[in-house]
Amino acid sequence: MTAQNGKDLLVKVDMDGNGVFETFAGLRATRLSFNAETVDVTSLESAGGWRELLRGAGVKSAAITGSGIFRDATTDERARSIFFQGDMPAFQVVIPDFGVVEGAFQITSIEYAGTHDGEATYEISMASAGALDFTAA
Repeated sequence: MTAQNGKDLLVKVDMDGNGVFETFAGLRATRLSFNAETVDVTSLESAGGWRELLRGAGVKSAAITGSGIFRDATTDERARSIFFQGDMPAFQVVIPDFGVVEGAFQITSIEYAGTHDGEATYEISMASAGALDFTAA
């Protein structure tokens, strides 16, 4: 696999609840992380005193973070609406030459910033809110 452009890692949001996805405009940096909690079942009988984990028992989760500049009133308004209404719509994360992760996410934070001699920026964080689907590229 060859090196990929970071700008090709896209975060898309379902704009109307009907599977119409649009890319969050203005994102400059995006990160998707997957997590799986472990369940430790180590006992005195564990071979050599090594930790043992219970297969498939931990809680799985994913988080999306991104930062960027304001460029598109439609997706900016959609993000604000999702946050203030507490909605958990479907999002897609397009990972170049890897695939697409799709599922419900809750926007857990939106931060706005700006300086007198620069552009207005935002940072957004989202947490998975259910099972995620993966479609390979």
